[in-house]
Amino acid sequence: MTAVESWLAGGGDLLWTWIVLPIVAVLGIYLTVRSGAVQLRLIPEMFRTLTDKTPRDESGKPQSVSAFQAFTMSAASRVGTGNIAGVGTAIAVGGPGAVFWMWLMATIGAASAFAESSLAQLFKERGRDGFHGGPAYYMSRGLGARWMGVLFAVILIFCFPFAFSALQANTIAVTMTSALSTLGGPEGSWVPLGVGIVTAVLTALVVFGGVRRIAHVTQALVPLMALAFLLLGLAVIVMNIEQLPAAITSIFTEAFGFNEVLGATLGQIIMTGVKRGMFSNEAGLGSAPNAGASAAVTHPVKQGLVQSLGVYFDTMIVCSITAFIILVAVPLERDGLSGIELTETALTTSLGSWASVALAIVVFLLAFSSIIGNYYYGQSSMEFISSKSSVLTTFRILVVLAVLAGSVVSASLVWTTADAVMGVMAVINLVAVALLSGLVFRLLKDYTQQRREGLDPVFTRALMPDVTGISCWEDADSVTGPIDLPTRRSQAEKHRDHLHGHTE
Repeated sequence: MTAVESWLAGGGDLLWTWIVLPIVAVLGIYLTVRSGAVQLRLIPEMFRTLTDKTPRDESGKPQSVSAFQAFTMSAASRVGTGNIAGVGTAIAVGGPGAVFWMWLMATIGAASAFAESSLAQLFKERGRDGFHGGPAYYMSRGLGARWMGVLFAVILIFCFPFAFSALQANTIAVTMTSALSTLGGPEGSWVPLGVGIVTAVLTALVVFGGVRRIAHVTQALVPLMALAFLLLGLAVIVMNIEQLPAAITSIFTEAFGFNEVLGATLGQIIMTGVKRGMFSNEAGLGSAPNAGASAAVTHPVKQGLVQSLGVYFDTMIVCSITAFIILVAVPLERDGLSGIELTETALTTSLGSWASVALAIVVFLLAFSSIIGNYYYGQSSMEFISSKSSVLTTFRILVVLAVLAGSVVSASLVWTTADAVMGVMAVINLVAVALLSGLVFRLLKDYTQQRREGLDPVFTRALMPDVTGISCWEDADSVTGPIDLPTRRSQAEKHRDHLHGHTE
């Protein structure tokens, strides 16, 4: 590791440990208390809104992507190789107890995910192929601080579609090269380049198709990769079922264990679990709201709830599968192994050498879906900076080139730099969410009031006449579309009458 890389790594660790994570924890707890634990109380609503009908325009076409498609776009970025390598690293460093703190971080962070995605919906804009928005938009429109939005957008573009996508492409090249070698396939330095070209071409086919193609690809890819990894995990657990009770017990006992306190490692266990959890589910980072803003829904809270569900999907399901694979298959042989090596060892120990090939396929699905999700985050931020089509085309070309370069170049310095810079991005977003949290609670109050009245909640900006900067949500007609318009319009009018009755 070079001196520059060491300095960046040390500075990044200090930033995350002493600034980012405390802010995330404090804000998450505050949002949880003020919202009445919305991320737990409204879990049934999350599943209901996930399959909500998409409002259509006058021609009968969907106004934008559906709530479920926006969920899969954010899940595509969230659920990446970090769910395999990151969990392995957390267990290697912090032991099984780190998993408990990952779960707790997801539960608290789901409140932050709800807030940031509800705000992204409130201040979204209409684009050529649907809605777009995100933290940059609510910073500019909600706080009146365009400079803050531009700064956030620039950092996000560097981190996600360029740096992190290049690193995901590198992971694809490494694992596919290893899998080909296991199968007796071709070897040589040209193999990563060939894998990189294929990955870059696939990326270009998706990103040049616009947001709707991205939505369709992730809608198919995310359930597929989750199912594939779930089946692998279940196979390992079933083959080592006698180890499952001990594995579950160790997650809780080693999270608070007496020996860990005496060994002065409790802080390390907590910090490792919390940090890995946030890196995985992205709650509060400001990345997922870019996908959340793209959905066509009838109330901002609906997509806030859906994005909270995304945090649970990432950590409680995908990360937990990895944790149980490791804990039941290699309970005593974890010394000297970390990251993806732990997961690969667990799979091959239980299922045989063919499992390394299966893992390579799963890694490809995870990494490629992350590249697509990362790209969309960048597109939303790029459109905030400039709406010129030539700028967007240039951006797409650069993303494809970054994927190709990442396949053949060692990018440890890029990872270390992006890791540290992303901490700055998270702080900017968390400050904005805290300042705008009052609007989140007003939105939630309106949503729950409409649900109590037996309505399908519909939001219009007339319900917040004092808030400037809201460009969409003009009226019930534009929000709901012509499908089922009479019913939804009468519901919205009934709700407005109810509100006026309380204020008179």
